[in-house]
Amino acid sequence: MLNVGALNEGVVLDHIEAGKSMDLYRYLKLDRMDCCVAIIKNAHSNKMGKKDIIKVECPIERLDLNVLGYIDHRITVNIIKNGQIVEKRRVELPERLVNIIKCRNPRCITSIEQELDHIFFLADPEEEIYRCLYCEEKYRTSRKKKKSE
Repeated sequence: MLNVGALNEGVVLDHIEAGKSMDLYRYLKLDRMDCCVAIIKNAHSNKMGKKDIIKVECPIERLDLNVLGYIDHRITVNIIKNGQIVEKRRVELPERLVNIIKCRNPRCITSIEQELDHIFFLADPEEEIYRCLYCEEKYRTSRKKKKSE
């Protein structure tokens, strides 16, 4: 049995789809932060079968929860203070994404103007479809792509 120590203060990201923790690690830019991070992959879960968990020893304000909602809005965010869970949050699909995904349209202004932010808005929450603010290129979340294939 694997035993990972408890956090005194920080954030536990739970119910991450198995295999997605490294994507979250990169999107959250945890490699650039000076904090302790524990990644648990393929943990047993009665609800999901297998899941990933990330423990981050830092204040929640330092994390971009919009990234979490985009990757998987079913993730549970547990906020830890003094070794206890003080709050549980559910994340949702963000209305707007900035520099999280890049527009694939070669004619989009973001392909020409390198300094321009890549901005996407949630066009269809049911189908999890985002559109580029500049050219309206359609982008579907990876989870919906898998279900429709």
